[in-house]
Amino acid sequence: MANSMNHLLLLLLFFMPLMASLIFIAEASSPQTEALLKWKESLGDQPILASWLHIDNSTSPHCQWVGINCSLSEDVFAINLAYTNLTGTLEKFDPLAFPNLIRLDLKVNGLTGTIPSNIGTLSKLELLDLSTNSLHGSIPLSVSNLSRLLELDLSRNNITGELDPRLFPNSSSHAKTGLVSLKRLHFQDTHLGGPLPNELGNLVHLESLAFDNNNFSGPIPTSLGNLTNITFLHLNQNQLSGRIPWSFGSLTKLTDLSLFSNNLFGEVPQDIGNHSAMVNVQFALNNFTGQLPSHVCKFGKLVNFSAARNHFSGPIPSSLRNCSTLYRVRLQSNQLTGVLDRDFGIYPNLSYMELSDNLLGGSLSPNWAVSKDLTFLGLAGNMIKGEIPKEFGENLTQLGELDLSFNQLSGEIPDNLGKLSRLYDLNLAGNSLTGEIPPGIGGFVNLVQLDLSSNGLTGRIPSQIGGLSKLLSLSLSNNILNGSIPDQIGSLDSLQSSLDLSGNYLTGSISPQLGNLVKLESLNLSHNRLSGSIPNSLTNMLSLDSIDLSYNDLEGPLPDNHFFRSSPSTNFSNNKDLCSNFQLLKPCPITTSQNKKKGLSNRDIAIIVACSLGGLLIIILATVGVLVAFKSRGKSVPSVGGDDRRENHFSIWSYDGKLAYRDIINATKNFSDEYLIGIGGSAKVYRAELPDGKAVAVKKLNTDSSITVGMGVEEARAFANEIKTLTQTRHRNIVKLYGFCSHERETFLVSELLENGSLDSVLGSEKLAKELSWELRLRIVKGVADALCYLHHSCVPPIIHRDISSKNILLDKEFEAHVSDFGTSKFLKPNSSNWTTVAGTYGYIAPELAYTPVTTEKCDVYSFGVLALEILYGSHPHELISKLSSDQVKILLLDDALDRRLGHPLGQKLEDELKSVINLAVCCLNSNPQARPSMDEVSKLLQVKIDTNYPKFGSETATATTPTTDSSYYSQESQLLQQSETFV
Repeated sequence: MANSMNHLLLLLLFFMPLMASLIFIAEASSPQTEALLKWKESLGDQPILASWLHIDNSTSPHCQWVGINCSLSEDVFAINLAYTNLTGTLEKFDPLAFPNLIRLDLKVNGLTGTIPSNIGTLSKLELLDLSTNSLHGSIPLSVSNLSRLLELDLSRNNITGELDPRLFPNSSSHAKTGLVSLKRLHFQDTHLGGPLPNELGNLVHLESLAFDNNNFSGPIPTSLGNLTNITFLHLNQNQLSGRIPWSFGSLTKLTDLSLFSNNLFGEVPQDIGNHSAMVNVQFALNNFTGQLPSHVCKFGKLVNFSAARNHFSGPIPSSLRNCSTLYRVRLQSNQLTGVLDRDFGIYPNLSYMELSDNLLGGSLSPNWAVSKDLTFLGLAGNMIKGEIPKEFGENLTQLGELDLSFNQLSGEIPDNLGKLSRLYDLNLAGNSLTGEIPPGIGGFVNLVQLDLSSNGLTGRIPSQIGGLSKLLSLSLSNNILNGSIPDQIGSLDSLQSSLDLSGNYLTGSISPQLGNLVKLESLNLSHNRLSGSIPNSLTNMLSLDSIDLSYNDLEGPLPDNHFFRSSPSTNFSNNKDLCSNFQLLKPCPITTSQNKKKGLSNRDIAIIVACSLGGLLIIILATVGVLVAFKSRGKSVPSVGGDDRRENHFSIWSYDGKLAYRDIINATKNFSDEYLIGIGGSAKVYRAELPDGKAVAVKKLNTDSSITVGMGVEEARAFANEIKTLTQTRHRNIVKLYGFCSHERETFLVSELLENGSLDSVLGSEKLAKELSWELRLRIVKGVADALCYLHHSCVPPIIHRDISSKNILLDKEFEAHVSDFGTSKFLKPNSSNWTTVAGTYGYIAPELAYTPVTTEKCDVYSFGVLALEILYGSHPHELISKLSSDQVKILLLDDALDRRLGHPLGQKLEDELKSVINLAVCCLNSNPQARPSMDEVSKLLQVKIDTNYPKFGSETATATTPTTDSSYYSQESQLLQQSETFV
């Protein structure tokens, strides 16, 4: 017996290690481990899955892997791989292996493919979040088996097709599906399309329903009124029509209702807010009529309330007066009535209030000054009377924009208003304000827009106005101002949009200091009592495209340059004694010195006279020259050495009276290669230094026989087109044309020389690209946007460039952008189809031109979007655009869209600016042309974002300014950036 026991012990000792090994192998090869490894294998090598390996001496290796959480029994209860750049599909993910899984969180990744059809076997699942991926296909029917699900989020994917009716059982089968216990159901951004199913009303336990940012159409199902447990309902930014179901007023737990940006109409149920504590209510951008719900803040918890741009009428909801929780209110562009100081109360948390363009009366209450966090106050276009409270200047220290224009305000402008140092936009136009402009106005150190026009202001323009160094637009027109124009206005070197002092009683001469405003585009000094001559310094204002000096007492000759020649003569009419030899004014006497050209031959004088014709004559001569060339060549183009009896057309006008045809020939040694700085497909570019030391660029078409036989029809057409466009445009971000020569042997353009060459060459150089900082790149984006905005919205008729690319953006010595090469540009003619052949550079051409010959300004918008991404990406973003257009990605990490040569941007503010610009660029790349923003919208958004925060990139004294408040961003009516959140 003892021997038997000994033998048994020996056998046990021998087999125990083997048994332990077998147990380890069995456990290491558990179904959950093998299921995860099988899924990993289908995904390929990815950094986040590096730890997914067998671990020696571990009974459950998967419990130690990144993203996997196990219970005490070593069973997987959570898989969390959110925000990990995970790519691949869920095809090999086996839900059957995880019977106790509670959470599956894979949001914000790059997953593609479909949702597993057997996802419903995860019967204990409480959270399923697959949002912000690129999943497609339909929602599996098995989702109805997830009876414990608390949150289901499939937002920001490409899931298609209508929801299967079987997913929403009727009331008699609630218990079988268990879906009625669902707490959160999210399908936003899935582009499902079609109407909302009535069966949604059967999910009676639903607490949150978000279908926003889709293409749903048709009416809102009345069955949604059955969702008595719902607190969160978002249907905004769809194409829904019809009325809001009256049953919504019975949703007693509803706190968040968002319906903005649809086609809804009719009256809003008055019971909304009567039975529930509303926190967020959004009705904006629909066609609603009738009154706003009076109980919207009955329980005193309303934070955000928006009903802008509808047809609401009647009084302001009575419950708003005591609604102290208000943070953001937008009710503009309706027909609302009421008394401002009676119907609104005290709001200590208020940040944004926009009530413009309604029928509100009353006066401005000092109670508004209690809202010390207020960043935006818009009350324009109402019938508000009384004075501006002095308390505004003392307490509203965070205010960024104040618009009280076109009301009936009276009294003086409070001097302490200048204490609002963060104010960037002040508009008091169209009131009955009196008194002098207070000297305290110099305190608006961040002011970008100032409009005090159409009031009864008296006295002199204060010299302190010269301290508003960031001002882009200034209007003091139609007041009773007197005295001379302060020289200090000439120091406002940021003035860009306009300077309007018209309709006053200003006297004295025009200050020569105004010539320092080299960025200014519009100058209006008309209807004053200005005297003396027009200073020649105004010819330095190279960005001017509009000037009006009419109805003054000016005398003497108009300055002699192309801009004054081409401006309408009515802009100088009704003066004392102005004269001109090129306008419809009294001719100026010709002096002897004007006829003498020392050392020049008769032939030189003839050329100079011919080359001095400007304005309309230039365009006529250019057109005639091209037509003559066409007719003389016929179908076969003879060589340059053939018959030379054709008429020559020299059409160079003067640069400071010194630029002449002979100067160009001498400066380039008859176009010697030693002066060559660039070669294009049909032209060469030379550097020419004129006798006065001014360097210019000369773009000479290839007409010598070694390159081509004569100038072809297309080249001639492009040449004439570029002349026509550039002679009609003046903008600081558009290359300036000084002159041209249309001649068989020598056909060339003379323009300003941009020292840093093309943007394409700078980005292609490792050294230069590193010098192009993030701030400079943002400034380049803004410059191109301004130029396109000018072409599209300030030119009559509008001009489409049609070839926006990095090769056609030139940079000056401070890296300021200048749009060039208008050879393919097109004037948009009214009442015309605007059909044309496809033009542009591959990679920048709008996709619609593949199927339509109609060119619109939205083609330029698309090209701008590509260029903006390229500027920040460092090279053409082919792959990035391809992914965006194919919906492979919806969310990008910032570093993936930036030039790695510069490193990650430092500072949260700069990161936010870069994100905003790239989000805006993505909006411009929308495949639907009508969904793209206009360049006016783009320019305005960038103006506040970039000009305010980075006023002088490239200058040695440039410093970052106070970050722009959020109100400046949201004050733009276009919600472009909000609708294109591309970055996490």
